[in-house]
Amino acid sequence: MGRSDQCDSSRVSSPSISPIYALVDCNNFYASCERLFNPALNQKPVVVLSNNDGCIVARSNEAKALGIPMGAPFYKYRILLKRHQVAVFSSNYTLYGDLSQRVMASLRMLCPEVEVYSIDEAFLRLDSLAHCDLQKFAENLREKIYQWTGIPVSIGIAPTKTLAKLANRIAKSQTITGVFDLREPQLQRTILQKCEVVDIWGIAHRTAAKLQRLGITTAQQLCDYPPKIIRQHFGVVVERIGLELKGIACLTLEKTLPKKNIIASRSFGKPITSYVDLAEAISHHTARACTKLRQQHSKAQAIYVFIATNPFRCSEPQYQNGKILGLPTPTADTSRLITVAKTALKEIFQPGFQYYRAGIMLMDIASSSIQQDLFLNDMTNNSSKQEKVMQVMDMLNTQFGSKTLFIAAEGTEPNWVVRTNSRSPRFTTNWHELAKVLA
Repeated sequence: MGRSDQCDSSRVSSPSISPIYALVDCNNFYASCERLFNPALNQKPVVVLSNNDGCIVARSNEAKALGIPMGAPFYKYRILLKRHQVAVFSSNYTLYGDLSQRVMASLRMLCPEVEVYSIDEAFLRLDSLAHCDLQKFAENLREKIYQWTGIPVSIGIAPTKTLAKLANRIAKSQTITGVFDLREPQLQRTILQKCEVVDIWGIAHRTAAKLQRLGITTAQQLCDYPPKIIRQHFGVVVERIGLELKGIACLTLEKTLPKKNIIASRSFGKPITSYVDLAEAISHHTARACTKLRQQHSKAQAIYVFIATNPFRCSEPQYQNGKILGLPTPTADTSRLITVAKTALKEIFQPGFQYYRAGIMLMDIASSSIQQDLFLNDMTNNSSKQEKVMQVMDMLNTQFGSKTLFIAAEGTEPNWVVRTNSRSPRFTTNWHELAKVLA
């Protein structure tokens, strides 16, 4: 189904047409990614673990039915998981990220306006399709996404983003089609009367507790409360949520803007003590961040390096520190930023500690089209030669898989990698881990 299958999305809605939003949410996204290349997992409980296999961060519906809570420590539920034959996977963010990009690319092909909200969610603006049967359009959109990517999605339609979020929840749990249209005012009132205020998108537990002390326990009560009083007690953010529940759109689609800071950090699979291992980890994190920096066509003029021991091991000596170093001119050159990062690491490293975490943050990020300093030599300035080297490295790593080319400072046999004892293959991004068909 292209855009023309249901209606012509090139038709521009008139200013008098009320906004129409849709939220597309991938169902149990991490679990769905694991099932995509292993159909034997369909209808079976699946959980995905966090970094270092610490906590449960994703659950299939079958796993939720077993009473396994979100964020539960893996070791506490190991026996329960084994008893019910739950499939357990380490996080495979390479696979999840690639499949997310495919879903979002598909949405951009089929919809006029898209805002990627998270790895598994996207808001759509459907004003220009108001003349269509949006229920049918959304059902066909859902079928096409599944056909192209293998990822099931649910879609909620409403006049505001807050109501679309609520509609999506209903679509996910209470409909056969996976689509729920919440544009009809009386239907909105019925749904809001049943929705607890703590379940509203954007309302934190502390805010919900304060609202409840005012006698506001449902979404409809927040909707009916005078906006000025809400603003006096909770500020403009909660006031806007109340207006959104009324069907008054206060939140528009946000354009994807370049990040102002880029962080790359990871806890280690086991404590490390040597400077060499820390330097390799810092170099690897810097390289990852530089790749993201170049993807958004930006350069950084400062880098923050930080290291820390494990604060939960109270019996061990504790230490944490960080250092910011600036550069004369902005750069996206991985080798140059690694050199600066290692300089910062030398200043903060202290022997005798068992380090648990390290990372970097690229700062003072600006556009790549920056005027160079006339009085600095060609090595300090980002020469066209170095930029071409980075372009070639990015191209080869994109085409043949990450770390096809990498900076030697990252190490070849790292001693600090996270635990991924149950990681599935990176089916879509690594030539050596492609799915094999047995004759």
